[in-house]
Order: sequence, then C-alpha cells, then structure tokens
Amino acid sequence: MSELQAPPAPPAADAKPEASTLPSPADRPESEVVIYDGHCNFCRAQVERLQWWDCQDKLSYISLHDPEVARRWPDLPKERLLEEMCLIDRQGRRHWGPEAFRYLTYRLRRLWWLMPVMYLPGMMLIARPVYRWISRHRYLIAGKTECDSGSCSLHR
Repeated sequence: MSELQAPPAPPAADAKPEASTLPSPADRPESEVVIYDGHCNFCRAQVERLQWWDCQDKLSYISLHDPEVARRWPDLPKERLLEEMCLIDRQGRRHWGPEAFRYLTYRLRRLWWLMPVMYLPGMMLIARPVYRWISRHRYLIAGKTECDSGSCSLHR
C-alpha cells in the first residue's frame, strides 16, 4: 500500500531561483541595472534574451527578490516591481516597464533599429497598456495554462 504524499511546498517568498549566469551589479559596478521578477520563468527568459541584445555589456541584472534590492533601493515599491521591470540608469534615474524598453532602444546598439518607432509621438499611449496586458498574462504567453510556482500572478 502506498502512502499519500503532500504536494511540494511553493518556493518561499525570498527563495532564489537556480544560479543565474547573468552579470550582477557586483560584477559590473558601473552598469545600468535591470530589476526583474526572478521567480517568474517568463520574466527570466526575457531578461536572458536581453543579455544577447546587450553586446556592449552595459547592463547588469538582479531579481527583485534579492535582499540587495531593498538594501540599495529601499524606495522602490515591491508591488510595482512585481508588475513591471525597472531599469536604473547610471545617473540613478528609474525607467519602468515600457519606458525601460524604450530607453533600452536608445542605449543598446542592437536595438537602435527600434528606437525611431519607440520615440514616435503617442507610442507610450499604446505601449503602456500592451505592457500591462503582457505582464498580467505572462504565464499564458509562455505557453502554460498556469504558473509553475504561483509567482507569476500579480498581487492586486
């Protein structure tokens, strides 16, 4: 007779995903920093793709769940970080969600071809709701019917 086993527990809120090959702010102290949801498979995949676009090594990456984020940037609201990525440039300015992507088209040589489109008048009126929709449905876009760990759902 087999015993019933309890389902595996979800990862702790502060659990780190498996080791990342992405450069951290400690690896690149003069870089611009991308803060993303490291517990979300879709988010991690997009950030790993972003590393390819960064052929000049201008960026470093850190999960919003890393305690270093709260230590270095205590004013960043965690709820907002769960909804959209944040890019902190070398001057300390914060670029959120679609504005961060637009900024990257200016900073990353491989994305320059997109810059004219992203800076068209009114483009953010389109980009903001599209980004919010993608953020809310990111696990479905990744081809899953539900999130592996539950961390893809947004706190509302």
